[in-house]
Amino acid sequence: MLFGSRSAKPLPTPDDALPGRDHRGFSVPTTHAVLGTPLEGPWPEGTEVMYIAMGCFWGAERIMWRLPGVVATAAGYMGGHTPNPTYQETCTGRTGHTETVLVAYDPAKTSPELILKAFWENHDPTTANRQGNDIGTQYRSAVYWTTPGQEAAAKATREAFQAELDRHHLGAISTELRPASEAGTFWYAEDLHQQYLHKNPGGYCNHGPNGLTCPVGILRQDQLPSQQDIVPGA
Repeated sequence: MLFGSRSAKPLPTPDDALPGRDHRGFSVPTTHAVLGTPLEGPWPEGTEVMYIAMGCFWGAERIMWRLPGVVATAAGYMGGHTPNPTYQETCTGRTGHTETVLVAYDPAKTSPELILKAFWENHDPTTANRQGNDIGTQYRSAVYWTTPGQEAAAKATREAFQAELDRHHLGAISTELRPASEAGTFWYAEDLHQQYLHKNPGGYCNHGPNGLTCPVGILRQDQLPSQQDIVPGA
């Protein structure tokens, strides 16, 4: 994407972050340009949502919308302080957000593990605040979960992928893992950025296989949260 700062500045505090605004200053399409589903919902009953960040959200979103069982995806900003940020503001590193993809999926057709397999295998989670030539805290790797099952899958797949990295002497994972409730609001990005690589097939993308495989089937049945432990919308 190459629009970020050329060095990764420290994340701003809430007091230091850009002030933002109390309303969204741009329009967002109502329908996903590829999947034909509502971009902001509502989605079918039972749909679960997870948020992932792996550098430029253009390529990351395309990886996610191609996965079986995915209902909708969207590009946005998350993990920072500035309300209703713009793309230009996020790229300064002064909002605290990372470029994030919302992944809404049908848990009867896929699983958090399979989504996270694609996540780990298609970027470098060891380069803090950087993916290729894109440098800045807005490009940091992150997983923000909304269910206990997603949390368990995020931690288990991180451990499994770290073992693969260790086996190849490739460094330590720096990916930020935390609940979406702690990371804060997912702010939708501008129309231009939604399904960008569908609208611009030759557009910039630095994502692709990193040469390693993240094992799936990580969690045994006795490690999965029981239904009574799952709080809808948590």
